[in-house]
Amino acid sequence: MSQSLNPIRYEWKDIPWKKLQVKVFKLQRRIYRASQSGDVKRVHRLQRLLMKSWYAKCLATRRVTQDNQGKKTAGVDGVKSLTPAQRFQLINSMDFESKSRAVRRVWIPKPGKAEKRPLGIPTMHDRALQALLKMALEPEWEAKFEPNSYGFRPGRSAHDAVEAIFTAIAQKSKFVLDADIAQCFDKISHEELLKKMNTFSLAGRVIRGWLKAGVMDGGNLFPTLEGTPQGGVISPLLANIALHGLETFVLSQYPERRNGQNWKPQLIRYADDFVVLHPDLKVVEECQSLISTWLTALGLELKPSKTQIVHTLNPSLDKKPGFDFLGFNIRSYPTGKTNSGKNNGKLTGFQTLIKPSKKNVKAQYQKIAKHIESLKAAPQMRIISDLNPAIRGWSNYYATVVSKDIYSKLDALLWKKLWRWAKFRHPKKGKRWIANRYWLIDKGEGWRFSDGVLKLLRHAETPIHRHIKVKGTASPYDGNWTYWSKRRGTYPGISTRVSTAIKRQKGKCAECGLHFHMDDAIEIHHTDGNHRNTKMDNLTAIHRRCHDRIHGGKGNLSTQLSTHAKGQSGEEPDERKLSRPVLKPSMGGDLHA
Repeated sequence: MSQSLNPIRYEWKDIPWKKLQVKVFKLQRRIYRASQSGDVKRVHRLQRLLMKSWYAKCLATRRVTQDNQGKKTAGVDGVKSLTPAQRFQLINSMDFESKSRAVRRVWIPKPGKAEKRPLGIPTMHDRALQALLKMALEPEWEAKFEPNSYGFRPGRSAHDAVEAIFTAIAQKSKFVLDADIAQCFDKISHEELLKKMNTFSLAGRVIRGWLKAGVMDGGNLFPTLEGTPQGGVISPLLANIALHGLETFVLSQYPERRNGQNWKPQLIRYADDFVVLHPDLKVVEECQSLISTWLTALGLELKPSKTQIVHTLNPSLDKKPGFDFLGFNIRSYPTGKTNSGKNNGKLTGFQTLIKPSKKNVKAQYQKIAKHIESLKAAPQMRIISDLNPAIRGWSNYYATVVSKDIYSKLDALLWKKLWRWAKFRHPKKGKRWIANRYWLIDKGEGWRFSDGVLKLLRHAETPIHRHIKVKGTASPYDGNWTYWSKRRGTYPGISTRVSTAIKRQKGKCAECGLHFHMDDAIEIHHTDGNHRNTKMDNLTAIHRRCHDRIHGGKGNLSTQLSTHAKGQSGEEPDERKLSRPVLKPSMGGDLHA
């Protein structure tokens, strides 16, 4: 596979990436199918072949040096921002027999909290090896993962998990165990994880070396006796493997039917957050005990402060109905009250609604308000340029649920904040003058905040559309590109202009011509170089790596202001953005608290 293309003949920009992607994907699909059929020997043979492939090494190197958000974040060796020549050197040095280096500790604040989350940043060499090994292991486990596991998986999102919950409770109200695993990434038992993986010896040794490599924090080296460091490319996959089997274990403890009803509980998991749903309170309480026992073997436990039992419709155990999950509030509301004698004026039904959680609505407003206050002397263009990505990203995340009223309330609060900002700048001017100066009232567009060229987006302008949940066992490695290409254009979190550009380009990057994959970072490029010209004929969808190449590696305005949180992709963070406040969209809350 790796002998048919001579790397000496190519410059980095001239490598036939489409050919590489096709060849590697075909091998990954073979691994996926072999895993589905239970042929372990064939799976391991194909994985070894992929790990030796020059094609796969090129793709792994491109991911960590060009695609990932943290490509300019250094590990303990200080290496970052590789040139094309250095990328070839990295490919040639990729050897799984080399010793793993310690990860560099970086502390980032948790959203809305005083405490910080520890990240472990591997060296660039180890990142490339992790990306390569992940390419070999992920297809195997995609064929095994449980259907209601949604976090850190290609082609799946928080919206799929929320839609699964909606389907489970839309017709029948239920009790809910809303739980969170305490320090999941930091406490996973290494031995139990490696035992569950049951992979071939080379992969096992390499993963053990990464897990035991240690952490460099403030110049001191600390041993890592447990846990998988957040920040590594392969860490999300390892965490998913560790938690694999939880749903199967819980369901196996209950009969299929009892008294003519489906008696098995439903467990829906997104990374280390999960819910258990069942109409019987006793069953939900039993599930909590069973799950605690199952987690103990992995060295994990439930977090008491984030674990509760509630009911979707009625107050229960002194708790209000409904619960928050991944930034959404999920609750059933009584409906159908009638004064007829037949029902004695009682409520006869309910309606399940999913809305943005109050916590995240408040956080969105406070973030925007604080940013406006920090720019009292800034020009109007700066205000609009900074706020638009935050408004667009937050609104797109919640565009699949009941959000219109909340959008309108946020817009009203934002208008008041902008009015105070404008009055502060011109204390001696009248209200009419201020209104015409910063809004398009005299131009017939009403209270549209604009400098005449750029216009401030409104939350309420975002159209609401129902999210279609991913099929239970579907995976990008199954080769059904008709299904996955169609989903890519309507994926949650993607703005309307990006999805429109993708459809117009038939799913291909306008720069390199390659098809977009589910985990590709996509950005909008202004073909005339004018960021104020936002007409669709001036916008094209391209890969982040292609965008960086066009702009000489500096990135563009939307990259700097609206980079999406990549917690569910396994990317290491960009340290430049950790060291300074940047206004960016909040995508549903703290997933790893």
